[in-house]
Amino acid sequence: MYPSTASGLAIGPILIVILLIVILLVLISCIKIVPQATAIVVERLGAYKATWSVGIHFKAPFIDRVAKRVVLKEQVVDFPPQPVITKDNVTMQIDTVVFFQITDPKLFAYGVENPLMAIENLTATTLRNIIGDLELDQTLTSRETINTKMRASLDVATDPWGIKVNRVELKNIIPPAAIQDAMEKQMKAERERREAILKAEGEKKSTILVAEGKKQSAILDAEAEKQAAILRAEAEKEKMIKEAEGRAEAILKVQQANADGLRFLKEAEADQSVLTLKSLEALAKVADGKATKIIIPSELQNVAGLVKSIAEVAKD
Repeated sequence: MYPSTASGLAIGPILIVILLIVILLVLISCIKIVPQATAIVVERLGAYKATWSVGIHFKAPFIDRVAKRVVLKEQVVDFPPQPVITKDNVTMQIDTVVFFQITDPKLFAYGVENPLMAIENLTATTLRNIIGDLELDQTLTSRETINTKMRASLDVATDPWGIKVNRVELKNIIPPAAIQDAMEKQMKAERERREAILKAEGEKKSTILVAEGKKQSAILDAEAEKQAAILRAEAEKEKMIKEAEGRAEAILKVQQANADGLRFLKEAEADQSVLTLKSLEALAKVADGKATKIIIPSELQNVAGLVKSIAEVAKD
């Protein structure tokens, strides 16, 4: 009796301690701390109860459970290449990158079974619909247009799932090998054409520059000749002016000498005979020129006769 009673007394405290530990663990498990950019969807007895945001939260044991932990940060999904057919029946491979963000955790948890797979399939079908209305050249040159259309379509389709599509990018557009070879040949021909055009433009500019150089040289030569002619004319003009000034000065000096001679004669009170002799001297100077006809005044003729008579008397 006594040993069994002692054993029962020893087991009781242990059970109490174990029970207290279990209760403590259950209470600790009911405490939830939600980190930043995260949300937790909580269910009570299988039905939606609440969405917990950032902070500390408590749930009822055994009847509440965490249904889904949702990341609210923007996420990026790179989908594998999808085969699409263009309007002109060219099959190509296009892979896309989708940037999306969960805006409503409740709709994301209960809207669709597998959101990522749903987005991938929706992206593939939307891409096929858009590319089916475009030809090959338009597809290769309209990436921005395709991105905008896909983003708008996906954003509307994923809105009931609590997902917002922020951006869609076509990562790679891979046409068939034959199309790639044709495009490379076309690009090569285009580069050769541009090279020929650039070469022709260079030769044209070179010819124009040479012609411009010759033209400028001719203009400069003509300008130099013009300046030289102007300088020669200026020099000739200066020479003629100097010669005219010299002649004028000589004439002035002659006139001055004649005036001085007349003044001397006047001051010396020369008689008529002296004046007549001076007139004869002037007449002799006139006769010494190249004139072929000389008109002698009658007064001088009388004087000449008188001089001749005087000369004859002197000889006798």
